[in-house]
Amino acid sequence: MAELFASGRAIDLILAGLALEALALFALGRRRRAGGLHVGDWLPSLASGALLLLALRFAIAGAPWPLLSLLLLSSGAVHAADLWVRRSTRLRTEAARRSTTGP
Repeated sequence: MAELFASGRAIDLILAGLALEALALFALGRRRRAGGLHVGDWLPSLASGALLLLALRFAIAGAPWPLLSLLLLSSGAVHAADLWVRRSTRLRTEAARRSTTGP
């Protein structure tokens, strides 16, 4: 078991699981009437996590620090953009609700 983690194979398995999760969510999203999620609801979160996992995987493999920095920076940027979009959406929803219900 220690070799599984030391070699980075455990991360490969987690990334494969993440890819299967993305496929399942995409398939559910195609059936929106059945309550599926829109791609924009889940893709940024999965992408941010996948970039973090890739950074860990490459660190275990001894990749150069500029690559690790790029992956970590990309993960942070995707996460920040996701938070920004969620906040903007929430603010728009609240403003629309206030305008329809009155003061």
